[in-house]
Amino acid sequence: MTDTAVGGTPRRSLWHHRDFLLLWSGQAVSELGSAITVLAVPLAAVVLLESSTFQVGLLTAMSTLPFLLVALPAGALVDRAAKHRLMMWCDLGRLLLLGSVPLATLPGLHLTYLHLLVVALLTGVLTVFFDVAYQSYLPVLLAKEDLVDGNGKLGTTAAFAQFAGPAVGGLLVGALGAARSLIADAGTYAVSAVTLFLIRTPESPPHPSHRERRIRDDIKEGLHFVVKHPILRRIVACTGTANLFNAMMLAVEMPFMVRVLGLRPGGVGLVLTLGALGGIAGGLIAKPLATRYGSARIIWLAPLVIGLPTFLAPLATPGWGVLLYAAGLAFYGMGAVVYNVAQVSYRQAITPHALLGRMNASVRFIVWGTMPLGALLGGALGTWFGLRAVVWIAVFGSYAAVLWVVFSPLRTLLDVPTPDPG
Repeated sequence: MTDTAVGGTPRRSLWHHRDFLLLWSGQAVSELGSAITVLAVPLAAVVLLESSTFQVGLLTAMSTLPFLLVALPAGALVDRAAKHRLMMWCDLGRLLLLGSVPLATLPGLHLTYLHLLVVALLTGVLTVFFDVAYQSYLPVLLAKEDLVDGNGKLGTTAAFAQFAGPAVGGLLVGALGAARSLIADAGTYAVSAVTLFLIRTPESPPHPSHRERRIRDDIKEGLHFVVKHPILRRIVACTGTANLFNAMMLAVEMPFMVRVLGLRPGGVGLVLTLGALGGIAGGLIAKPLATRYGSARIIWLAPLVIGLPTFLAPLATPGWGVLLYAAGLAFYGMGAVVYNVAQVSYRQAITPHALLGRMNASVRFIVWGTMPLGALLGGALGTWFGLRAVVWIAVFGSYAAVLWVVFSPLRTLLDVPTPDPG
């Protein structure tokens, strides 16, 4: 039997898939800019505004709070909308929001902490809609059997952005300042919007019955699908737990590297760059590991084995000891990217097309909804018990999250099933 892609056309290598390459290239550029923002916004708070550890944690929480507040209605709305067009508008909105930060540093104007909080919140809202639409749009472009390959390529470039972004961000921050370096991120959203505009794969319009239903009923259907599925709910529990503790780490990461390890912005960028090498490796090995060990099995095997050296991170000390922090980040990133490629591909493969937006939104509501709490806890615990103590707690908690999928029905599966979506 000849393999076919979406719409019954012969399968082809993704390297020859025009629209996927447009999506991939646009996201590669956008991810690079976002990696710069991860460095620049907290540094702007720490260096320019002399924000406290708790304030940096609150800023991190504000960027993820929208996943808790609007993810569920976003899923229902995404399933009722043209995902392609929605993603372009989200890119343009984020361009304007991030561009407002360097504008606020012009003569006669004043950048404030409140401004950063508002930008983080509104950018987060647009990111919710974009990410839900994005993960629901990929199955429009690709056949189910190509999802692991496609997600692996996207994961690799996302990890490369984390590798190159901090280095570029460190140089930009040093040359332009933390706020003005955000000009680069704003420009990447413009590139992403253009590449999306050039995509020509037709998207089936939402079923008319969707518009006749109440949004509340659509939200309930998406949540029910996720929490009643014996494997999906374990994946959600694992990812949500890991994100809770990872957000604790992110909340104290900049203060820890600047105030405990004694790094300057360029050194921070270098450490994050070295750490991101693991994520690149994870994206490159995700498909070979899935082929050898099974696309379902690596969901629990990868973080369990690859994530163990993450415990090097809290052992870091000033001087050459900062390499322990970079190594811990590298192994965490490697395991996380392999895990995410596998579990996202699993979710996309088993979910009926009409439910993709609500499934992704329900998952994001739970797994990203834990992040504001984690960021606030990180900032508070860092103030009370010290930054290194929080790093230890975060590393232990994020590694232990894998137990949700280790002791789950995934243990009996080799590969991702692909039932008829109906």
